[in-house]
Amino acid sequence: MKRSKRTVDTILEESDRERTPATKERSAIDAYIYFLRLERGLSPNSLEAYERDLKKLELYLEPLKIPIQRAKSTDLQKFIRSLGEVGLERTSITRAISSFRGFYKYLLTERLLLVDPTETLEVKTARRKLPDVLTIAEVEGMLDQPDLTTQKGVRDKAILEFLYASGARVSELTTLTLSQLWLDDGLVKLFGKGSKERIVPIGRAARDAMERYLNTVRPRLIKPGKRTDAIFLNQKRGTALSRMTIYDLMQEYAGKAKIEKRLSPHTFRHSFATHLLEGGADLRIVQEMLGHADISTTEIYTHVDRSYLKEVHRTFHPRG
Repeated sequence: MKRSKRTVDTILEESDRERTPATKERSAIDAYIYFLRLERGLSPNSLEAYERDLKKLELYLEPLKIPIQRAKSTDLQKFIRSLGEVGLERTSITRAISSFRGFYKYLLTERLLLVDPTETLEVKTARRKLPDVLTIAEVEGMLDQPDLTTQKGVRDKAILEFLYASGARVSELTTLTLSQLWLDDGLVKLFGKGSKERIVPIGRAARDAMERYLNTVRPRLIKPGKRTDAIFLNQKRGTALSRMTIYDLMQEYAGKAKIEKRLSPHTFRHSFATHLLEGGADLRIVQEMLGHADISTTEIYTHVDRSYLKEVHRTFHPRG
C-alpha cells in the first residue's frame, strides 16, 4: 500500500524549489528544520535553537565518522555528558535533549530509522535557578551612564529605560514597531512567545527618554530612500538592532557603572519583576505584565524577593 504521507525526498524537493541556488543534496537536519517550519509553523528563534543543537551533535559525531542518522544511544549519552562537562546549564541540556527527541522521532516517522536512540536518554528536571537581579541603585547607576550629548547615548538611554519600565524580552524590543507604541497613553503592545500579545504600561522616565529619541535621533538614523517601522535602529545601517547589539550595550554600561554581576538584557526583565514584587505588586499583575502563561513561572520571583528580605534582615537586624 502506498504511503500518503510525504517522504523526506518530497520535502527536500519542495525545499529545493523554494531556495536558490538549490542544492541536490540536503542533510537530514535541513529536512527536519524545513519540516518544522512548514508543518509546525515554529518561530525563527525556535527553529534556530533546534538547528543549533543538532549541528552541535553533528560536529561532535563527525570525527567519529558517525552520521547523525546512525547515532546510537551511547553516542548521545556521551555527547550530553560532554555538554555538562563544559559547563552548559541544565536548562540548555534539557532543551538539547528535547531537540534530539523530536529529530529522531521525525526520522522514525519517515522510516529512515528502525530504533529511536533517544528512548533511553535520561531527562532530569532542571532545578530552578534564581535569576541574577540588580538592586534599584544598580539599575539607576546604569541608566545614568549613556552620554545624552550623542545620538548613541540618547538611543541607548531610551533602550535601557524601556527595558526596565516594561520588563520586555530582548526579542520583543528588537522587533518593536511604531504601531505598537502609544506614548500619549504610556502604553506599549508587546508580542511574546507564540505571538501572544499583552499591553504593558511604561512610566514617565521611559516615556521621556523614548520621546527624545523618537523626535531627535531616530529620524537621523533612517537612511535616505529607506522606510522602516522598527523603533530602535542601528547607527550605521538604519535597520533594526540585533539582540547581540543590545547585549553588548548592556555590558558597556554595566562596566561604566562598575557593576560586576553577570548581566544580559534579561537581567533588566528579572529586576523589573523583582522590584515590582518588593514594592507590593500582586503576583497575578506581574504575571500579566511579563506575559507568563503559567503563574508558576512568575513565582520564581517571589523566591528572589524572599532572598532579598533575608539579606535585609541580616544587614539591619541587630541579631541578624
